[in-house]
Amino acid sequence: MQKIILASQSPFRRTLLQNAGLSFETISADIDERAAEAPMRQTGATPADIAEVLAIAKAMDVSARIPSALVIGCDQTLSLDEEIYHKPESMEAARRHLLSLSGKTHQLNSAVVLVKDGELIWSHTGVADLTMRKLDPAFIGRHLARVGDVALKSVGAYQIEGEGIQLFEKIEGDYFTIVGLPLLALLEKLRELGAIDG
Repeated sequence: MQKIILASQSPFRRTLLQNAGLSFETISADIDERAAEAPMRQTGATPADIAEVLAIAKAMDVSARIPSALVIGCDQTLSLDEEIYHKPESMEAARRHLLSLSGKTHQLNSAVVLVKDGELIWSHTGVADLTMRKLDPAFIGRHLARVGDVALKSVGAYQIEGEGIQLFEKIEGDYFTIVGLPLLALLEKLRELGAIDG
């Protein structure tokens, strides 16, 4: 059977693949995401484009080390209008994220790619629209105190699979895209390639 590697240490993505019954290894990509993203932002690349390019860069990095493996690369960007958000570095940054998203609709752009022998085989980007309810600043403080450092593990400072779901009034899009891995599209492609039983 084809060796599959997830080029990510994300516990969320790893759990999704494990729950789907895949046999795989995880190896972290060694790329500077902000450095790779900077020139793209100057050329007018969309948030979805940036997610795809970063997913490819991660998969290529791991593929260079283990060329015979089928490498899954993933990346997710959060965009509000033209602004791209990154994982908050502190609880204060998480508070600012939530304040700025309050009462607005933002997009999560989740890219997944497959690379083998340094060659891009397939890519897919899922987009979800999430509308946050109008949040009281005091509630944001209490919410962050309850969830703790887990708020620092995602671009939006929330996890919809946990208490973060309470922040929203409307969600349009695939659950797996929101969590950071468009799983149905990936599984379909892996079956098509004969990499998993189907």
